[in-house]
Amino acid sequence: MHDKLIKLIEATTPLSGDEILAVETAFEPVLFPKNRIIEEAGAVPKYLYFVVAGFVRLFYYDEQGNEVTSHINCPPGFITSYFSFVQQTKAQDNVECVTECELLRISKPSLDGLFEQSEHLKNFSIAIFQESLAYNEQRANELATLSAEQRYRALLTKSPEILHHVPLQYIASFLGIKPESLSRIRRNLA
Repeated sequence: MHDKLIKLIEATTPLSGDEILAVETAFEPVLFPKNRIIEEAGAVPKYLYFVVAGFVRLFYYDEQGNEVTSHINCPPGFITSYFSFVQQTKAQDNVECVTECELLRISKPSLDGLFEQSEHLKNFSIAIFQESLAYNEQRANELATLSAEQRYRALLTKSPEILHHVPLQYIASFLGIKPESLSRIRRNLA
């Protein structure tokens, strides 16, 4: 179950046998059913998750009580309420398994321990953080400058598998549109 994580790390930096063992020891494999909230808003996130298989989303409730999906993770990748995890503060987002999920999880103390042990793993975390910043900047730019149809087309290009695994209301929310608008866009493109 750790193979995808090791492969992802080694695409950025080489790992020794001891470093691989440390990663395999620190990241605990877990399985969660569909629709399980694994980290709740209002609590300090306990874990950073690596998605081996399945789809996970971040969502919060707006002032009217509506769910707003702020992120959908396609495997392989990391997910948590990242700022709250790093700062060990209460999260505003819920982390939910949209599908049945195979995950690897690591606590903040264990993650900090890995970084103290290994310069390679520390460098990998910096690379992941930089990717996350670039992704968030691009997403904010797309929400501000692209039409709903353009955002949908961009999602299809980057992550077409989302359409087969994630309910349309979550996709619509992620794109910043109403479900009926997404249905209209999908009909027009069909």
